[in-house]
Amino acid sequence: MESILEKSEKYIFELFKNKLPKKYLYHNYLHTQRVVNSAKEIMDNSEVEEKNQEIVLLSAWFHDTGYIKGEKDHELKSAEIAESFCIENGVDKEKIILVKNCILATKLDTKPNSFLEEILKDADTSHLAKNYFKEVSQLLRQEVLLAQGREYSAKEWREENIKLFTQEHQYYTRYAIEHWEPEKNKNLLGILKKKKKRRKKREKEDLKAKLKAKYKHESPERGIQTLYRVTLRNHIKLSDIADTKANILLSVNAIIISLALANLIPKLDAPSNRHLMIPSLILVLFSVAAIILSIMSTQPKVTGGEFTKEQVRNRKVNLLFFGNFFKMSYERYQEAIDEVINDKSYVYKMLTKDLYLLGLVLKKKYTLLKITYIVFTAGIILSVVAFILAFAEIDVAGKVVEPIITK
Repeated sequence: MESILEKSEKYIFELFKNKLPKKYLYHNYLHTQRVVNSAKEIMDNSEVEEKNQEIVLLSAWFHDTGYIKGEKDHELKSAEIAESFCIENGVDKEKIILVKNCILATKLDTKPNSFLEEILKDADTSHLAKNYFKEVSQLLRQEVLLAQGREYSAKEWREENIKLFTQEHQYYTRYAIEHWEPEKNKNLLGILKKKKKRRKKREKEDLKAKLKAKYKHESPERGIQTLYRVTLRNHIKLSDIADTKANILLSVNAIIISLALANLIPKLDAPSNRHLMIPSLILVLFSVAAIILSIMSTQPKVTGGEFTKEQVRNRKVNLLFFGNFFKMSYERYQEAIDEVINDKSYVYKMLTKDLYLLGLVLKKKYTLLKITYIVFTAGIILSVVAFILAFAEIDVAGKVVEPIITK
């Protein structure tokens, strides 16, 4: 025959499985099992009569069953469910009263009035001293969000836990005080350490933000560096665009010349094709001119590649431009850089000169590129016009010759 405790365990399992809402991530069957085991742990290490052990374990199994009807006054609802079960299973009236009192004592702000109530109250909060405290704490946090709609930030939840540990909770049984209180304090220290770590991190981030804001607003260096960086990048990008356009023109005109040399010019020695000579020459000459201009626009200008110590000393050389140092040894170049690296004004002077020279190069490139486009366009137009006139002249000549032959 099953004992009342065995019946209770099966009843609670089915009750939670079928009626407990899914939003209760903490107050569920697993929590109930842990409370039962913690109650057994206390009683195994205390002098408790067998009949009283049954009372404590019955109340442990039923202490959170009220959650099937909602979290409000769940202790009272749990006591009522336990009473109904006990009556159905023939439990003594006096024992039922003790079970209900134990369940009602689990309310957070209620002080236990008997040793049995102390056992259950300590067992119900045993998770505060267990190594799975962090896990169940996060489950309880999510349960509060789902069931009550209250969302706690990590900081707010830490503060709630610290308040619970230091102000609202205490253990009552001797076993819990001797064995669980030290472990509870370890978990509290873990929370406090995390709080301290977060505070230091936040202070560090705040200080970093303040210094960044101060540096940004009070020091012109950042703005100057941004100015040079953006402007130099834009100049280099414009130079790349010019080179790309020149290469396109170079390729197109090379193809035109190749086609002309392969297919058109060899046929010009025939008397019937002499009218195509001038249009072909115009096409080829303008294409050659466009190629030459494209090459000129992309042709690099390299200087001597050397500088003297006197030039460095007098700040007369731009050490950032490769054309001034490509023939120098690395040691001499490093020596020159070391000499001027701490002179901000000279560094900015070199950057300015580099920027200016890039501008001059761009001016030359885009001027030649513009001329190249004009030459290419003019060559295409003149060639097309010349071809049209040449074919028109042939048609007219053919019409004049035909009547003469007829006569």
